[in-house]
Amino acid sequence: MEVVPYTGGEKESLKAALDRHRDVVLWKLDGLDEEQARRPMTPSGTSLLGLTKHLAAVEYDWFCGTFGRETEPLPFSDDDPEADLRVESGETIEGIAAFYGRARAAADEVIAELGLEDRGTAWHGAAVTLRWVLIHMVEETARHVGHMDILRELLDGATGDHPREEGQPGAGV
Repeated sequence: MEVVPYTGGEKESLKAALDRHRDVVLWKLDGLDEEQARRPMTPSGTSLLGLTKHLAAVEYDWFCGTFGRETEPLPFSDDDPEADLRVESGETIEGIAAFYGRARAAADEVIAELGLEDRGTAWHGAAVTLRWVLIHMVEETARHVGHMDILRELLDGATGDHPREEGQPGAGV
C-alpha cells in the first residue's frame, strides 16, 4: 500500500495519496464472483463494478481529456448521466479492471510529464491546473472507495481499507 511521505514534495504527496485510494479500488473486487461484483446494492443501482468503471472513466477524462491526451472510448452519454456507472451485460470484472488499469497508466503518464501549474481545459470549459485535477481525483476516488467499503461489507462482511496479514483483525478485504 502506497504511503504518503511525511516530508515529500507536493506533487509526490498528491500522487501517493491518489495511489493509496486507487489501490483499494481493485482490491475491493478481489475474491468476488461476477454476480457479486455487479450486484446493485443500493436503490439507485450502485455496484462495486459500476464504481470501478466510473472511476476508470473519470481518470481518463480528467487527466487525459483535460490535457489534450487521447483516451479510449469512454462510457459517457449526454442522454444517460448514469451510463458510466452501469455495468453492461458483456462487461466483466477482468475487463473493467483492465480498463481501470489502462486509465490509471494513462493518467500516470500525464502526471509524470506535467508540472502542477500546467493548465488544461476541463470537460465543462474551465481552465484547471494539474494540481486541481490531482486534488479533485484524490477526493473523487476517496469518496467512491468509501462507498465501495460499505458495498463490500454488505456483500460478504469484509471490511478495511487495505489487506492485512492472515491472523490480524480484519484479514481479507
